[in-house]
Amino acid sequence: MKIPFNRPCLEGSELEYLKKVIETKSIGGGGTFTAQAETWLKKRLGVQRALLTTSCTAALEMAVMLADIRPGDEVIMPSFTISSMANAVVLRGGVPVFIDIRPDTLGLDERRIENALSSRSRAIMPMHYAGIACEMSDIQDIAARHDLIIIEDAAHAFLSSYKNTPCGRLGDISTFSFHETKNIVSGEGGALLINREDMVERAEVLLNLGTNRSRFKRGEVGRYEWLDIGSSYLPSELTAACLFAQLEQADHITSSRRQIWRHYHDALAAYEIEGLLSRPTAPADRVHNGHIYYMLFPDKETRERVAGALLSAGIDARTHYVPLHDTPAGRRYCRTADTMAITTSVAERLLRLPVWVGLEPKLDWIIDTVGSILAQTR
Repeated sequence: MKIPFNRPCLEGSELEYLKKVIETKSIGGGGTFTAQAETWLKKRLGVQRALLTTSCTAALEMAVMLADIRPGDEVIMPSFTISSMANAVVLRGGVPVFIDIRPDTLGLDERRIENALSSRSRAIMPMHYAGIACEMSDIQDIAARHDLIIIEDAAHAFLSSYKNTPCGRLGDISTFSFHETKNIVSGEGGALLINREDMVERAEVLLNLGTNRSRFKRGEVGRYEWLDIGSSYLPSELTAACLFAQLEQADHITSSRRQIWRHYHDALAAYEIEGLLSRPTAPADRVHNGHIYYMLFPDKETRERVAGALLSAGIDARTHYVPLHDTPAGRRYCRTADTMAITTSVAERLLRLPVWVGLEPKLDWIIDTVGSILAQTR
C-alpha cells in the first residue's frame, strides 16, 4: 500500500470549465472565470479587492511593492517559512529580519516583534503556519503603534479564521496560495487581497505590467499606458477556470480535511500523554482549515527514525522548512534578531502526515503504523 503525502481533490467542474475556456479560443488572463473567482473571494472574505496572481510568490512580490519597501527598509518575519517571503523583500532591496516562532501555534511570536524593531522597520509579515492563525490582535496593535504595514501570508490558511475574521482580511495586504500542495488548487496560482481602499488602484496597476489596463477595460480612461513599476502577474484563464471549480467545492474540501485532522488528533492523544510526541495546538478563538497535521518528536533522531519507518511502510510523511536564517541566502541578505531556539528545535523535530480528501479509509492504518513504530521507542 502506497500513501502519497498529497493528492489534490479534483472532483468538481474542472474539466467542464477548462473545456469552456478552450472553446472560446481565448485563454489569456482577465476573462470570465477570473472575474468570477475574484468576486467569490471578495464576497466570501469581505476584502476591498481580490486579484488572482500566477502564484502566492507573485502576490507577495506585489504586496511588498504596495508596502513601498525600499532599499534598506526592514520587514519582520519568521524564519520557519518559505523563501518566497524573504525573496519578495530582498528583490526590492529590503532586509528581512527574522524572529522566533511561538512554541504552540508555530506562528510568528508577537511577543518578540518590538525588540526586533529599528528605525528602518516598515512592515510585519506574519505567516499562519498549518492554517492556524497567528495572534493577530497583538500584531495589529504593534503595527498601529509603530506605523507598520501588515503583509499577511495566508498561503496555508484559506478558509481559516481568527476571532471570527477570515484569514486574508487580517492584514493591510494579504496573500493566498493555490499551488497543487494546498487545500484549494489551480496547479500554480495565488491571490492578492487588498484591505485598504487607498491601495486598490495601484494594486491593479502592478498586476498589469505597471499600466492602467484595468481602468481602460472598465471604460474609465480613454487609453492605457505605463504608469508605475509592475510585472505580468495575471494568471491565464485556464488557471482561473480550474480555481473557480475548486472554489465551488471549497467548503466540502475544507470540511473533509478538518475531519481528517481531528481523526489524527484524537487518535494520537494517548501518545502525547506518554510523552512520545506533541500534537498541534489550535487555540479556541481560531478555526483552522486542516491544511497540515504534524507531529513534534522529542528529538531529531526520533523524527528521522519515525519518518524512515513510515516511508518503508509506504506512507509518505514529510519534514518541512529548513529555517531561512540558517541558509546561505539567509545569512547573506537578512538580519536575525533573535535566538531562534524554537525555530531550530521545531525544524528538527517536526513531521507531517498525509492529509487529502479521500484518505479517510486509510487513516486508521496510518495511525496504527505510527503507533507500532512509537512502541519500539518506549
